[in-house]
Amino acid sequence: MEEPIPAQPSETAAVPTAPPVRPTRRTFITATTAAGATVATGGLVAGPSRVGAAAPAESPPTSPVSLSVNGDRHTVTVDNRTSLLDLLREHLGLTGSKKGCNAGACGACTVLVDGRRVNSCLTLAVRLEGAEVTTIEGLADGDRLHPLQQAFIDQDAFQCGYCTPGQIMSGVGCMQEGHSGSAEEIREWMSGNICRCGCYVKIVRAVEQAAGRK
Repeated sequence: MEEPIPAQPSETAAVPTAPPVRPTRRTFITATTAAGATVATGGLVAGPSRVGAAAPAESPPTSPVSLSVNGDRHTVTVDNRTSLLDLLREHLGLTGSKKGCNAGACGACTVLVDGRRVNSCLTLAVRLEGAEVTTIEGLADGDRLHPLQQAFIDQDAFQCGYCTPGQIMSGVGCMQEGHSGSAEEIREWMSGNICRCGCYVKIVRAVEQAAGRK
């Protein structure tokens, strides 16, 4: 009697495989670091850098602006995004106006434009064609201080002094606008100017003195 032929494994039968190897913390960090380095060096980025030098960036648009600052006429070509504050400080060298928050919240950059108070950090220079700008440097008449400048000295209305130029310019505007009739009114109309040293009482007294109420 013939012996049975042992069954052969099917060609389609599943072949046992080794269980998947979980990545260790070391191998994970090594792999991600290598991938990051490849991207950083441009290995995975398509475009001009793969075939040659990138095209040069276009220059930002500029415009000439002509305005009067403290009685002197200036014509300057500036980037269209330039603020009045940067025009004063970086182009004209008038650094009395201070850059505090650069967001219109502290008032350290206050100047007068055509007699009205503005936050120069929020005012585009190119929009001031023909304007009359007055900064803290333009208040005194030679060696004679403006009455509010003298009042700040008399009332000791400053400590560190960083906010003082903006406070004085805002106070001048406040008086010119007719908002200095009482201490309460002065505080209300000067509320956009922040003093980190807390000299508000003396600042109000200085405005009252310059307005002839003291």
